[in-house]
Amino acid sequence: MTQSPRLMPTRALVSVSDKTGVVELGHALHAEGIEIVSTGSTAGVLREAGLDVIDVSSVTGFVEALDGRVKTLHPHIHGGILADLSKPEHVETLAGWGASALGLVIVNLYPFVETVASGASEADIIENIDIGGPAMVRGAAKNHAHVAVVVSPDRYGALIEALRSGGTTLGLRREFAEEAFAHTARYDLAVSQWLSGGNRVSYSALKVGELRYGENSHQSAALFEGPSSAPGLAQARVLQGKEMSYNNYLDAEAAIRAAYDHTASTVAIIKHQNPCGIGSHEVLAKAHQMAFAGDSLSAFGGVVATNREIDADTARSIAEVFTEVVVAPSFSAEALEIFSGKENLRIVVLPEGFTPPHREWRHISGGVLIQDSDQHFAPVSSWKLVAGSQPSAEVMESLEFAWRAVRSVKSNAIVLCSGRATVGIGMGQVNRVDSCRLAVERAGSRASGSVAASDAFFPFADGLEVLIAGGVSAVVQPGGSLRDGEVIAAAEAAGIAMFTTGERHFFH
Repeated sequence: MTQSPRLMPTRALVSVSDKTGVVELGHALHAEGIEIVSTGSTAGVLREAGLDVIDVSSVTGFVEALDGRVKTLHPHIHGGILADLSKPEHVETLAGWGASALGLVIVNLYPFVETVASGASEADIIENIDIGGPAMVRGAAKNHAHVAVVVSPDRYGALIEALRSGGTTLGLRREFAEEAFAHTARYDLAVSQWLSGGNRVSYSALKVGELRYGENSHQSAALFEGPSSAPGLAQARVLQGKEMSYNNYLDAEAAIRAAYDHTASTVAIIKHQNPCGIGSHEVLAKAHQMAFAGDSLSAFGGVVATNREIDADTARSIAEVFTEVVVAPSFSAEALEIFSGKENLRIVVLPEGFTPPHREWRHISGGVLIQDSDQHFAPVSSWKLVAGSQPSAEVMESLEFAWRAVRSVKSNAIVLCSGRATVGIGMGQVNRVDSCRLAVERAGSRASGSVAASDAFFPFADGLEVLIAGGVSAVVQPGGSLRDGEVIAAAEAAGIAMFTTGERHFFH
């Protein structure tokens, strides 16, 4: 099979809003004898670096106009991009115009999304709707048989390597073209979404790779990486261990959210997207031990996440327990050395700048549900003491921890805590009484003196009575039931403190 020849451009158009790496790219183009045509600030940056640059206005014979809105929209530019060089008549037309082919287009677009996010005025946002850029990108991508188009600094390395090897291959140009069309599609959708005032949403994603299978072995699955203002689990790196599975990703996401619900140093252990245990402590290894003690039986084969760097002591603690995945914002060198002895253990480092997502998408048949993420926790100062006397500072700290921990538990959710650690969790039951029973049963003797959090109000006193019988000393719950009086009376009769928060944390 004959390979298509490499193409070495003689002239490149470089016009970028994101100047990352553009000087290094310019030097690489110069080293290959490629002329650079450029515009505005890009031309200025390249000239400051000592590179020869041809102004677009010299190519078009027309100065930039209308505050820069018109500069590249000219036949000498678009003809140079779109000419099919396999057709003699196209080559002759270019020659007749005195124009040259542009075999390389390096363009990224005005920062529209960033401008909207900054809270800029409508006039500034409109000025950041790029017109010439998308036209050049789309034209070059259409004509990828003869033109290479690069829209991201992340791809400069691949381009430079190709040029040093004698030019771009058709396969690489096709990859660049696909990325270019995806880039302009996302851009146009962002503009459309802004103009619609949020009545139109879109999502574009790139396949990262196939997964072995989905939730079950007869289901196919893949990981796709979507555009986001903040990177997340899809951009995380697996430092060691087996490949991540579909279920690993789901559990890791749940574990991250559970750990990051807390501002203190916290460890969460997850099975089937529900916490087995959550613990907070200034010493991270102690936090892991507290989380593991919450339900050591269920924690076997779980997924562990932390909101702090994992150090050597924490790594030793985790390594003592069979664990599928460990996720953290970073790992010390000593921790990685300890984990290296567990070759099947997946070690996942979150991308720099990770924050939990602020919006959530859930697919339903024929559409999608979108909501703000549940990241608000009513401060203790706003809670209302409706039964019993004011507890000690230590009990209040435990109640606050429980109130944050219950958010990550599937509804109906009941969490029992001692100090800043869960000791019993009742989750996913179809009635609150069963969740109370499950939490007390899992806590065993530890239920006595513990505190409890309920993700929603008690519709009757029966669920609370299960907690009271188990020895719970204080409860925090949203309140708002028609039978709040009955529930509060049960707490008063038992002599336990009860707080209402006025907010719930359903998690389906």
